[in-house]
Amino acid sequence: MADHPVKVPPELVRQWIDSNIEEHTERLLVHNVANRAAQWGADQELEACCEWVGYSTGVRQLRTARRPKPPSLAEQALEQYEQVEDILLNHDVIPAGCIRTALTRLAELEAQQ
Repeated sequence: MADHPVKVPPELVRQWIDSNIEEHTERLLVHNVANRAAQWGADQELEACCEWVGYSTGVRQLRTARRPKPPSLAEQALEQYEQVEDILLNHDVIPAGCIRTALTRLAELEAQQ
């Protein structure tokens, strides 16, 4: 393999191996370490690109587009709630509007932080 300037530090590889020590097969261990190495390499490349571009609005947009945040717990709850909302409203099981409002506000608060 050709020499490449981006190299995973040995201590990081050891950390990844240690964190997967309970895995039952060597194949799964190798797969997990390879996935982490790929993510680490992609993160290094993103940071190098951001540094090259310079700190501007474009960098924030680039990071947001390439490393979107996973949905918050409140956003996940709101999404799941929407799946059962009609059933709850039609059967007067619980005050559904109140729950939707609370979850929406929580999601908005999390987004502001």
